[in-house]
Amino acid sequence: MNRRRFLHAVGGALVLAPSATAAQSGTFMAADDAPRVLFPEGSAVSKRIIALTPALQQDILTRLGRRPSLWEEAYPIYAVTREGLPLGQVVIVEEIGKHRPITFAVGVEASGAVHDIVVLAYREAYGGEIRDKRFLEQYRGKTMAAPMLPYRDIINISGATMSVQATGQAGHKAVAVLLALGDLAG
Repeated sequence: MNRRRFLHAVGGALVLAPSATAAQSGTFMAADDAPRVLFPEGSAVSKRIIALTPALQQDILTRLGRRPSLWEEAYPIYAVTREGLPLGQVVIVEEIGKHRPITFAVGVEASGAVHDIVVLAYREAYGGEIRDKRFLEQYRGKTMAAPMLPYRDIINISGATMSVQATGQAGHKAVAVLLALGDLAG
């Protein structure tokens, strides 16, 4: 059944069907599966976990120019290669949507541009449309210099403005983490 909102006429009134509120939130992919989804041409993936230290936190903050909505304790980072040549890295980050964290996997190219993004876990009642591939394609090629903001360089989703902002913040944070670690020229 399609999980989009359906209105039914009942006794002359429009009633929101139960399916309208179903399945906005959920866990959609494991972090360890994200590198192969974001870089399907990759032949090897290696993982490291980077603990958030005060020095790393300050460096990320300086690069972002603003506080992120959430600080993780550590960043899982996956390096993806093809036949020994680097394709990019995937950073797992979280940002607050309207009320709750959204977990993203952000694929970043060696140039520092966003390659692709997937939503691993969405915990809000509304706005889950940010998981749509068509929406997420807008972030491809964006760098730290891009605003990644609704109504600026990203087409918004009605009713999901906070989730759309969180997606852009996740893109910026992932690039900032890699820059702070010295993994990207910048």
